[in-house]
Amino acid sequence: MDGVMLEGVVLSAGVAAATGAVGALGVFAVARRRVPVAAVLAPLVVVVSVAAGVYTSVRAMFLSDKDSTTVLLLLASAIPVALGVGMILAVRIWRIAAEAASLAATRERDREIEAGRREMVAWVSHDLRTPLAAVRVLAEALEDGVGDHAETVRRIQAENHRMSEMVDDLLALSRLQSPALVLHRQPVDLRDLVSDAVAAVRPLADAGAVRMVEAEGDGAVAAVDAREVARALANLLVNAVRHTPRGGTVTVMARPAAGRSQPPDLPTAVVTVQDECGGIPEANLLRMFDAGWRGTRARTPERETAGSLASGRTRPPETGGAGLGLAIVREVAEVHGGSASIRNAGKGCVAELRLPIVNGLASGATSSRAATAR
Repeated sequence: MDGVMLEGVVLSAGVAAATGAVGALGVFAVARRRVPVAAVLAPLVVVVSVAAGVYTSVRAMFLSDKDSTTVLLLLASAIPVALGVGMILAVRIWRIAAEAASLAATRERDREIEAGRREMVAWVSHDLRTPLAAVRVLAEALEDGVGDHAETVRRIQAENHRMSEMVDDLLALSRLQSPALVLHRQPVDLRDLVSDAVAAVRPLADAGAVRMVEAEGDGAVAAVDAREVARALANLLVNAVRHTPRGGTVTVMARPAAGRSQPPDLPTAVVTVQDECGGIPEANLLRMFDAGWRGTRARTPERETAGSLASGRTRPPETGGAGLGLAIVREVAEVHGGSASIRNAGKGCVAELRLPIVNGLASGATSSRAATAR
């Protein structure tokens, strides 16, 4: 009797091990593609391997068919339990995988944001050092009595004004990126904002002999923060004028957008600004709205060296900046739930500012950045 029992135990263990090995290979193969499915199958493999071993030993001991069936049914009753445990494990594994993927994405996004911030700080710091160095050299020239006194004072004031504009841009960008930003939306005809922006930028265009044209458009009334959108439009126009050669034309138009609204059922207005800058390399188009970034020298404002300032040589009108104008445009668009883009077209580029036309919003209503879709 002991020999029969020992034989049954050995046979049961062998069959269970063989069945378990085959099942484990299958689970490993499935786990390479779908881990949750493998988690469901793993407990089931354990139950099936044990059932196969026990049933084989029972049959080897020549029990009756009735007793063998009873044992098999008892073992089969464990299958639902194994599936339940597998489902619990699968759900847990899926949640852990989702949390890990989300954490990895968050870390990657944080790394990109931090890299962008460091890059912006480096660029802006470099740009701020230029007018500071110019002011220092001009002050030394003024102290030594070198050059024209009135011209030197004018240049110091101009450099101070340039630094003030850079700081204003930094503060504006910081405010737009703040979660606590509150927009004061009110219905505004975008054509009115375009006309105001054109009037504000026209002196710069006249100084550079650039013609500004307001093209006829259908216009669109959008519920926006007029101050923020006006700043974005002015930045687009200034950017276009600065990079359009003398005798060129900058064309601006406001109209309802056709076809490409996001989401599709939300009507959108678009302001387009077309310049004659000569185009931008395709590789640079995706970075045009990055804070502080500049592309080729054709899109980079000319700077005068401190030495030429001290020597009293003439220079073109100041066009320098911290490279934040287009970044502010994008932030203004996104806090309103819109978008900003730029592409090559014709003799230059076309910049687009898209803003959703929010219907039914009362004048003076406010909305926070936290509630605005980005």
